[in-house]
Amino acid sequence: MAEKSVPHFQNSAGLREIRVGAREFMCIGALPPFDHPHVYLDMGSDSEIICPYCSTLYRFDAALKAGTCAPPDALWQEPDAA
Repeated sequence: MAEKSVPHFQNSAGLREIRVGAREFMCIGALPPFDHPHVYLDMGSDSEIICPYCSTLYRFDAALKAGTCAPPDALWQEPDAA
């Protein structure tokens, strides 16, 4: 199975801001089943973007590894299919 190349972030904690190590990613809102439509966000050359569904502010942080975030539990991993 191919691994997704675009990181997915979630904000179940209701944080105002999440720092991310990617300028292109998916926001899913809260954890499923309370997620919103998974929306692709692209900061381009900007350093921040606001999700149009949940209003989470995502701020690019060059100190983070690509595809990671702070806080780390905002990174969503799709559950393994059993």
